[in-house]
Amino acid sequence: MTYDYSEIVPFLLHWYERNARILRWREEPKPYYVWVSEIMLQQTRVEAVKGYFDRFLESLPDIKALAEAEEEKLLKLWEGLGYYNRVRNMQKAAKIVMEQYGGELPADYEALKALPGIGSYTAGAIASIAFGLPEPSVDGNVLRVLKRIAASYDDITKEKIKKELEADVRSIMPTDRPGDFNQSLMELGATVCLPNGKPLCEQCPVMHLCKAFHQGVELQIPVKPPKKERRIEERTVFLIKEECKHPVEIVLHKRPDTGLLSGMWELPNVENHLDVKRVQRMFPDAKVKRLPDGKHIFSHVEWRLWCYEIKTKATGSLPEQIEQGTQVFSLQEIKEQISLPSAFDCCKKYMSDEGEVQKKSRKKQ
Repeated sequence: MTYDYSEIVPFLLHWYERNARILRWREEPKPYYVWVSEIMLQQTRVEAVKGYFDRFLESLPDIKALAEAEEEKLLKLWEGLGYYNRVRNMQKAAKIVMEQYGGELPADYEALKALPGIGSYTAGAIASIAFGLPEPSVDGNVLRVLKRIAASYDDITKEKIKKELEADVRSIMPTDRPGDFNQSLMELGATVCLPNGKPLCEQCPVMHLCKAFHQGVELQIPVKPPKKERRIEERTVFLIKEECKHPVEIVLHKRPDTGLLSGMWELPNVENHLDVKRVQRMFPDAKVKRLPDGKHIFSHVEWRLWCYEIKTKATGSLPEQIEQGTQVFSLQEIKEQISLPSAFDCCKKYMSDEGEVQKKSRKKQ
């Protein structure tokens, strides 16, 4: 053991009993529910996940439904959560579970970890919360909590450090309440031992055991290497509407099956920022209007978007550089069936012409 954390166990369990947030996947810790919630909670706050979780379960209530879902439906249910490979991996795993485990997640840590998209953290969460197995579940929140308690300046991005902490947690895990203990650490990191800004040390049940607090170095821990600068990409986005159609029809483009946003529908776009004159030359018979700029940050790249509304009389004659892979959809189809990445949120509110139609009708009256 790198540090003796055994003293924190009773204090955390006592605190968790009284302070745990009421969440559906905690109240009903079915293996499928725990799995879905843990995947959704990666890079997403609890409050944001609640609605997505309920909608997902209403549409795909079990592993069989997840395994058999059409991809467009799956991506639409995930729309807004981002990192779409997470849900694609869930479906891959669901198919394996149907084939190898009779449609039920295996009550085995190593078997869980072998499924697509399930790493040691998620496997530990499912194993401990759903099956009561004494397995650790160490994520960023838990790493931060434990390193502050020990006043450790170890680099938490190193896999070796994470494995050491997993071993530490496993050694102190209360075998009668492994799920509660893992969740107490997660909950403390999410609500008290905060990642950004000053942690709420006065509310912490293990403040008296926290070396970082007593040394006044809680803001210096955990230690991470400086982030690499994101690559900046300039792109020009086209919101192409067929002018004579009411309701409006929109041109979308299908991204390649590999790479960023693989296999997703998107608004047509090209590299670099194009000025109005150049866009007008691309669409000589269309009405071109500049829309507000947009920006979207991925983990490794930042898109800076110049956006244009293109009103054309016929979407069948598009510029060669954007024509391949495009298809026309009604607004209703997009709303109900197509998942548009949040990278294009800057254009979504301009998709409908309802406001313009209402203005014209009022003028006529």
